[in-house]
Amino acid sequence: MEDEQFRQLYGIILKSPLLSALLHNWDKVALPDSWLVAGAIAHTVWNQTFGFPLAHGINDIDIVYFDANDLSEDAEADHAARVRTTFSDLPIWIDVKNEARVHLWYEAKFGYRINPYTSTTDAIATFPTTATAVGLRPGNGSVELCAPFGLFDLLGGVVRPNKRQIGREIYEKKVSRWLKVWPNLSVVDWD
Repeated sequence: MEDEQFRQLYGIILKSPLLSALLHNWDKVALPDSWLVAGAIAHTVWNQTFGFPLAHGINDIDIVYFDANDLSEDAEADHAARVRTTFSDLPIWIDVKNEARVHLWYEAKFGYRINPYTSTTDAIATFPTTATAVGLRPGNGSVELCAPFGLFDLLGGVVRPNKRQIGREIYEKKVSRWLKVWPNLSVVDWD
């Protein structure tokens, strides 16, 4: 994607020692249909926008992948351990999830069933806010972007619910935490 918003986003990400280290060594992630996603991207952008250090408020880095051929919890855990070991020099927790198996545990955690995802990009489109429904991954000499709601909200510090899968409670819990860390966010109410 060669537009100005993407260049702006990628420029910010490249300034982050955490995220740029991952993207520059993405081949070491070595997982099918894998993407750097969600909070760490949004939080890095918000930190740049609001004048905080780029790692401010970032609790973890999310990497998602899609492997419908192995839905086992053990395989996911093994991949996560390998990726964390590979990037052990980064001072942050790296969370690795197989989006092909989310439907197996989602009901137990959130109280309702979801249909299986068909790809990682399908999963990204269900992330709780438009600003966090974003993914990046290097490949073929460039960086690919998945942003089903575009980049306007992310770059503008706007938090808007993505109601495709979550309910009000999940959204409001995220908003409450984020406002404590980034008080200048512009929040769109659930209703």
